[in-house]
This record gives sequence, C-alpha cells and structure tokens, in this order.
Amino acid sequence: MSDSKNVIKSTPMPAKATEVIVGVVGKISPADAFGALTQIVSVVRESIEIHETESTKREKLVTYRETEVARIKASERILREYFDRVFDERKVTNKRLFDSLDLALQSGDVAALQAVVGGIVDVARTSPMAGIGELRRAMDDPNAVFEF
Repeated sequence: MSDSKNVIKSTPMPAKATEVIVGVVGKISPADAFGALTQIVSVVRESIEIHETESTKREKLVTYRETEVARIKASERILREYFDRVFDERKVTNKRLFDSLDLALQSGDVAALQAVVGGIVDVARTSPMAGIGELRRAMDDPNAVFEF
C-alpha cells in the first residue's frame, strides 16, 4: 500500500498552454529538429575539444613548474656547496690570520704585524661572491652542460 505522503501533487497545465506546445511542435519540421540536434552535437564536441585543450595546457604548466622547481633546487644545491666550500676556506684563512695577529701583537713584531694586517685587508677586499660571475655566465649559456 503506498503512503499518501509520498505522492507528488501537481497542477495540470491549462488547456491553452498544452495547445501552444502541441501547435509549436506540429510546426517544427524534421529538418529543424535535425538542425537542432546537429547544433547540440557540435556544441558538445566543441566543449570536449576545449576541455581537452585546457587539460593539455594545465599538464604543460604542471610539467613546466616541476621542471623549474627542479632547476631551482639544483641551483640551490650548487650554491650551497659553493658557499660551504668558500666560507669554510675563508674560516680557516681568517683563523690563521687572526692567530698570527695575536702572536705578532704578543711578540711586538711590527713587521709581522704589518704583514698580517695586510693579509687581513686583502682577504676582506675579496668577496666569496667575486667568482660567482663566471657561474652566472655559465648558467646563462644555453650550451653549458652541468653535471651533478
């Protein structure tokens, strides 16, 4: 037994509206119906093509992003390695220079003091970034090959 609460109630269309719809359908030729169907198929086909094109573009963008992120990470590794090596070398050099400065001060050796201070000034003048110009030029060269 069906539940009367689940019955859908509706209002029937007025007779005039039904006549208008039937009248319009009666006036549509099979050629018009086929034209409408052709147009629907064409619009759907175009929508599918646009979707495929845009999906391809998105895939290309994802690939481009992944490639560029990989390049940035590779460059970061190279730069970190460079800085670690250069600053480690400078650390050793600076320690030796300042140890020598302490010894020259303790001994009162003016000539040694002048030589050590000259060495400290020379090290201070040179920047670890001075050699980075070559690296930059190599990175800008499309024919450069980097091995990791």
